[in-house]
Amino acid sequence: MPFTVTMPKLSPTMEEGTIAKWHKKEGDKVQAGELLLEVATDKATVEYNALDEGFLRKVLIAEGGNAIVNQPIAIFTEKADESIEGYQPEGTLKVEKKVDVTKEESEAPRAETPAKEAVAAVVSQPAFAPEPPLKKYEFPFSVGQAKRTAASPLAKKLAKEKGLDVTSVKGSGPGGRVTSRDLDLAQPDQTVNFSKRQIPTIVPGTYEETPLTPMRKVISQRLQQAKTYIPHIYVRQEIDAGALFEVREQLKNGSIKITYNDFVIRACALALKEHPLANSGFDSTNQSIVLFKTVDISVAVTVEGGLITPIIRHADYKNLGEISLEVKELATRARQGKLKPEEYKGGSFTISNMGMFGVTDFTAIINPPQAAILAVGGIEECPVVKNGAVVVGKRMNVILSVDHRVLDGAEAAKFIKTVQKYLENPSLLLV
Repeated sequence: MPFTVTMPKLSPTMEEGTIAKWHKKEGDKVQAGELLLEVATDKATVEYNALDEGFLRKVLIAEGGNAIVNQPIAIFTEKADESIEGYQPEGTLKVEKKVDVTKEESEAPRAETPAKEAVAAVVSQPAFAPEPPLKKYEFPFSVGQAKRTAASPLAKKLAKEKGLDVTSVKGSGPGGRVTSRDLDLAQPDQTVNFSKRQIPTIVPGTYEETPLTPMRKVISQRLQQAKTYIPHIYVRQEIDAGALFEVREQLKNGSIKITYNDFVIRACALALKEHPLANSGFDSTNQSIVLFKTVDISVAVTVEGGLITPIIRHADYKNLGEISLEVKELATRARQGKLKPEEYKGGSFTISNMGMFGVTDFTAIINPPQAAILAVGGIEECPVVKNGAVVVGKRMNVILSVDHRVLDGAEAAKFIKTVQKYLENPSLLLV
């Protein structure tokens, strides 16, 4: 008897998944509990084992294809020779909803439009409507050699020796020919010699579209909602990173490898303990502030296809070494897609560090329901004034984004100044 295998719900937030790999092919027998496929969800790539024994007769969603939760992805039979002709797979069908905006607007009274929908309509992004690629394109100007000017052999020789441009003067010789006496008025030769032009093989306006991965879809939805509905304010602080650099070098000389981000995590953990309001969130449903009782710091990690934030739980109870080891382990498993849900779901505060890319600073979008995120730039050498003299110093910029519904500017400033205190006195982070 044929039966259907549908896209499983592999995480609480999963609505759609991508078939990363089929471990069985059509015609194979599959035992209960045997690895059947890998699914890329909104957070990680998860292995899925068959629940029942049977023969894989037809793959409905190929590798790289997307399916919503409970959508049929394969047809199985109990016996190898059973026919599946006429069998209708069971499950949820993926329906593309088309909305006639003009019709809906004309039928729905304006006064009855919910405020939330009205706001959404105002902030919605225009649809992508590209111009068609040009069928033919020619360069409107030439960068080849300029038109030759008639000149006597002696004038050419003298112009070359003196570095003069024979085209910059009007010749007094027969037929406008430039002579040696005309060179007294010639300008220096500033001709630019271009290499041979490379002719493009595609016309302007050519493009291709790449579908979002499940992870990228969730990121785009969450961050668009966050930037749209959360009133962000930003507080920027320059950090004197000289002492931080020296302490890290001393640890390195002792074969103790600690990253700058480890110091930042430790500094934020201690600062959050001193300023609990920064360790908060916002419940948009109940319009209330969520006061987290533990300091759980989410650390942004770049993975293939998106971004994920593994969490350092009870960060204020852990020393630099413990934080460093835990970050390395979580980051490695994040890039392998092997994080457990409890290792990336939740958190009370987020740190996003792009210093390794050499950026000076940047502003980050809050990760709801959290109320704050710290963006960390790279350490740069720059001139600073110390004891009345200009010397080479090291500076690092950090920018705190906060939810103004939870924190006012004064509270944000107090928190970031405490972070500055710890990072400029890194010995405090060693105890």
